[in-house]
Amino acid sequence: MSCPACPKCHSTYTYEDRELFICPECSHEWKAAADGATDDEVLSVKDANGNMLVEGDNATLIKDLKVKGSSSVLKIGTKVRIKRIVNGDHNIDCHVDKVGEMMLKSEFVKKS
Repeated sequence: MSCPACPKCHSTYTYEDRELFICPECSHEWKAAADGATDDEVLSVKDANGNMLVEGDNATLIKDLKVKGSSSVLKIGTKVRIKRIVNGDHNIDCHVDKVGEMMLKSEFVKKS
């Protein structure tokens, strides 16, 4: 069985580890979808205004959000940097300015 080329760096030296494919050159990991497309191609996430969000985009919060397990609040207009798009309820893994890493729902951000 041949492994697909890396979707990020297009390296052919990829290998399979359980359900993940791994590229040793750029350290990118991805799952293969049932139809042969990768999850990066299948996932499409839109912000509150309907704009497509991709990894590396900058966005801002459109609403004050309480941080679960903490007494702090993320204020409207807080900048976030999207690190990756994931499948699930909180579908954006991002870095929030002055707070750190967390996962957010795409409906509470707008692309900037």
